Amino acid sequence: MPILYKISIHAILIFFIAFHPAAADNPLSDEEKKTIVYEMYRDYKKQDFPEVQDIHPKQAMELVKSKKVIFVDTRKKSEMDISMLPDSIPEKTFLENPEKYKDKIVIAYCTISYRSGKFTQKMQKQNIPVKNLIGGLLAWVLEGGKVYDPAGETKRIHVYGKKWDYPANGYESVIFGFFDNWFES
Repeated sequence: MPILYKISIHAILIFFIAFHPAAADNPLSDEEKKTIVYEMYRDYKKQDFPEVQDIHPKQAMELVKSKKVIFVDTRKKSEMDISMLPDSIPEKTFLENPEKYKDKIVIAYCTISYRSGKFTQKMQKQNIPVKNLIGGLLAWVLEGGKVYDPAGETKRIHVYGKKWDYPANGYESVIFGFFDNWFES
């Protein structure tokens, strides 16, 4: 068997094992996780979208009570199937008619709010008022917020990998396999 063939199979196996779906146990307290999540978000914002307006999860939770908010989920459908914020809509739905939501406070999010930060930046440049949820779904559940799947409330959160594996204690991390992340649109 040619050496390159052996190396390729070995590389594929390593990637498969490293990125196989798994729920991770994280011994950190929720307060320690919050610190990490907020620091990650701060670093992303500082480097990639410093000008975006954002909103803290606790402020967003208050707005949910007043029915004055609409959440825009900027993740893939498979991630949204795991869990979403209450009354969220997909980015695609929002983009079909942003004017429809002009009487709402529009808040974009994703797992840590990096992708939603880029989306918010794009919307703000087009003078479409959108805020970015600081720390995304992770911060939301760490601050006591609830998430939902198609069947109702859930305790599952999709994370891309161990770097972002900081859901609130009592929540299960869902990490897709290597090929899931590469081949889904």
